[in-house]
Amino acid sequence: MDDKAENPPPEISVAIPVFNEAANLRPLVARLKPVLERCAASFEIVFVDDGSSDETLAGLRELHEEDARVKAVSFSRNFGKEIAIAAALDYSRGAAVALMDADLQHPPETIAQFVAKWREGYKNVYGVRRDRAGEPLLRTLFANLFYGLFDRFGETPLPRGAGDFRLLDRQAIDALSRMRERARFSKGLFAWIGFKSIGVPFEVEERASGRSKFNYAKLIRFALDGLMSFSSVPLKVWAVVGIIVSTFALAMAAYYFWRTVFYGVDVPGYASLIVSIAFLGGMQLFSLGVLGEYIALIFAEVKGRPLYLVAERVGVEDDEPARPFK
Repeated sequence: MDDKAENPPPEISVAIPVFNEAANLRPLVARLKPVLERCAASFEIVFVDDGSSDETLAGLRELHEEDARVKAVSFSRNFGKEIAIAAALDYSRGAAVALMDADLQHPPETIAQFVAKWREGYKNVYGVRRDRAGEPLLRTLFANLFYGLFDRFGETPLPRGAGDFRLLDRQAIDALSRMRERARFSKGLFAWIGFKSIGVPFEVEERASGRSKFNYAKLIRFALDGLMSFSSVPLKVWAVVGIIVSTFALAMAAYYFWRTVFYGVDVPGYASLIVSIAFLGGMQLFSLGVLGEYIALIFAEVKGRPLYLVAERVGVEDDEPARPFK
């Protein structure tokens, strides 16, 4: 008999990337299971361990022994959250997949609202945080700046307040599985695929245990990857800057030529010369840096390495994921 016939896909999968979240696993599953038992005919909870160095993997093994619906995939090393999200979607078999964090800042109870909207016909149901209360002011300013830049220069607008916490229909997941770029910006990919979408407001809860893995350096790197993955404006803008600077230089040349003809040669100005050279040199180096960032993205893509390597599967069959990755 066909193994897949004996083990049909569940109605709902919950996909959760984790990195050093051992203390949060059991409280999370304890809150998730009652919610899913009420709103889904069948379900599975799929964790992706992104190379944790604590007891996360051991905790996942214990949870699977207690309930076979809890499954896990463990990476050979840390590949980053965006790659872990891709793997979590790859290994989830449900007709719809809810994606969330493991720190309980995404309330599991909201998934029931996601499922209700999905049954109404929405294929991309995303959580929208009601406010950014409790977040550091600097982080809020950076977030507003990023969304403003992305709305202005990105290929597609991002819903304000939307993040990774969402539910996706199988059709949307199959579309995402075709996008295997290495420099991933999941929020942009979720918006880019389109489909019938709706937001569901939710309150961000306090982190249950541990602390955020994202510092400002990682957030800036993440923002740059997002902008460069979904916009070519940083490349094109330097053509405009070059035209402006060249026009200004020609105007200055004409002015000094006119002044020399009528008033003679001025005493050369050392300070103005150095400032001009430093300014133009800085602009050139900056533009080369932007070009280098795009070349680095191209370099990562043409190498054609797999997105991730799996070291261990817990409750996941060897022939999964259902959509083979490249």
